[in-house]
Amino acid sequence: MRFRCVNLVLLIVLTVGPVLAAPLPAAEQPVDSKTARLLKPAEHGVGQFIEDLEFQDLQGRMLRLSDFRQAKALVIAMTSTSCPLSRRYLPTLTAIAQQYSQRSVQFLLVNSIRTDDRQAMQTAAASLPAGVPYAVDADESLLRRLQVVSTTDVLILDPARTVLYHGAVDDQYGVGYALDQPRRRFLADALDAVLAGQTPATAATTAPGCVLEADAAVTEPAAVTWHNRISRILQQRCMECHRSGGVAPFALQTAAEVAAHGGMIKQVVADRTMPPWFAANAPQHTLWANDRSLTEAERRDLLAWLDGGRPEGNPEDAPQTKVWPAEWSQGQPDEIVQLPQPIQVKATGKMAYQYVNVTWNGQQDRWVRGYQIQPTDRSVVHHVIVNVLEPGQQGNRREEGVGGYWAAYVPGNSGQMYPAGFARRLPAGATFRFQIHYTPNGTATSDQLRVGLYFADSEPKYEVSTIPLARVNLSIPPHAANHVETLTRPVPMDIPVLAYMAHMHVRGKAFRFELQDPDGVRSTLLDLPKYDFNWQLRYDLQEPQVLKQGSKVILTAVYDNSADNPANPDPSRTVRWGDQTDEEMMIGYVETYAAPGERRGRSVGRATAAATSSAQVLFSLLDRDSSGLLDMAELERVGERFPGLKAENGLLERVFREADGNSDGKLSLPEFEAARDQIRRR
Repeated sequence: MRFRCVNLVLLIVLTVGPVLAAPLPAAEQPVDSKTARLLKPAEHGVGQFIEDLEFQDLQGRMLRLSDFRQAKALVIAMTSTSCPLSRRYLPTLTAIAQQYSQRSVQFLLVNSIRTDDRQAMQTAAASLPAGVPYAVDADESLLRRLQVVSTTDVLILDPARTVLYHGAVDDQYGVGYALDQPRRRFLADALDAVLAGQTPATAATTAPGCVLEADAAVTEPAAVTWHNRISRILQQRCMECHRSGGVAPFALQTAAEVAAHGGMIKQVVADRTMPPWFAANAPQHTLWANDRSLTEAERRDLLAWLDGGRPEGNPEDAPQTKVWPAEWSQGQPDEIVQLPQPIQVKATGKMAYQYVNVTWNGQQDRWVRGYQIQPTDRSVVHHVIVNVLEPGQQGNRREEGVGGYWAAYVPGNSGQMYPAGFARRLPAGATFRFQIHYTPNGTATSDQLRVGLYFADSEPKYEVSTIPLARVNLSIPPHAANHVETLTRPVPMDIPVLAYMAHMHVRGKAFRFELQDPDGVRSTLLDLPKYDFNWQLRYDLQEPQVLKQGSKVILTAVYDNSADNPANPDPSRTVRWGDQTDEEMMIGYVETYAAPGERRGRSVGRATAAATSSAQVLFSLLDRDSSGLLDMAELERVGERFPGLKAENGLLERVFREADGNSDGKLSLPEFEAARDQIRRR
């Protein structure tokens, strides 16, 4: 094989402490990435089947990957004695192999550089723990079939030879830098997840090293069969719902079940209705942790298999059987909160939103690291919003949704598990307030919804909260096929973001989150060009984004109030804000986090906390230019809603002046809330 030159002009210096290593020769330039960068797993081979490849080790023994099928996982690590980054990672790989071999993990090192010195390879192999083969891939068969791209690439395979992880060992070494300790231990974290029966949180990264490129032409891929390819696609993309006991109307766990629904599958896969995922690719590098979309290769192979005789192939190529939870997707909750009695759902027509309060009898604050909402009859529940009220706090129906949420159940999202160190606060003696939207389906039934709570063992590093950005003064004209509404909100402080979610009703057509930086440059945060009311998904970021102070968040929503919208209940009416499906909403939810109590205790955080009160609704109605600030003329509009205020001459002007803390002639949301408090105390 040969190294591919990344940049003949660039001289890259690798450092260890104060010592500078010599620049690498042009033929050995490392991958053009200074450190490991996250990748979309399915586009980096994760989930694919690896054939039972044969190889030779340094002792001349012929081995096969299947020789290690008794191990709980097989780690294949690329290496080279001539690439500096590979040499630096050899002690790290040795230590990890020593640690995890005691937990039934097999390691295999592969050298595909045929010009590497044989004696140097023997020396490297001698440093490895006993039982770790050092393969010499002289014919590049492993290089081609494993689809590795650098001399520091690592793969984790399960006993069925399905790729579970493909990427870097860690981020300790990269192009032009070296750390005393890694900040992220990708391989070790992935192994811990695999051994616990979980999917690695980070399943694919680049691996900065010397680039590998095979000299010979790539071998023709094996024929696509149910066992070696299609079953894995369905398992990873569809069976979460389409399985026995799942929420989908039929299972897709066997070749026969898939063949029986082949016509429908071809239609929804071809038009990208399924799997449900509506985010367009952003111009910048954005990865979604819960991206369930098919890659182009997966879509191509699935459609070709359905059209091509649907061969089952060799059963020995089948993936490991995935064990799905029988009831709760995350296992038995620590506590279950249920409605005190069933709610009767009529057979036809519409039902007003149901509001139910349930007191939680906990004697001390708890931190909730995750939750799952379970209707007892999913077929009639469209969505659920759960708010948690402090003891003595009264709920306001107008705040539901507009005031954010503590937990939510919407089509496509029944719950959430937060990363380690993140949780939501559940105050002692709190009240769970449920807003439930039932949609009769032709058969009278009942539902007694419940919430499973998963508690953290201690106070988390970060408290999770939700910021709702709502435009409530909607006015969608009759017969308008592309009516646009926008909302702009300033970012009052640095806001880290975990996820976004858009909410509209049946006239919703498209939704976009954008960020405008202080220099006026706009970038896309989330683009939903084909919004679907039936699938209101959260879009969870693989790594948090930070919305910088001084920027602006711009929301754009498009509505179809025409007769061409088949879900439109009445194209002849002007549509305004309202709870019911035949009315409309425009809410962009931003899930954020801060140190526990920081947002609740700091005045600067009131811009966020105030968004959870009815003040935001009134603020949005008064803010005619959507600037995120109210001038005096806009504040005076409050008199249109509360005529009694007009009788008190000078009241609004005086309150405005006193609340305008920075004397800029404008009221921010927290300043407006202070003004409203003054008016209430008058």
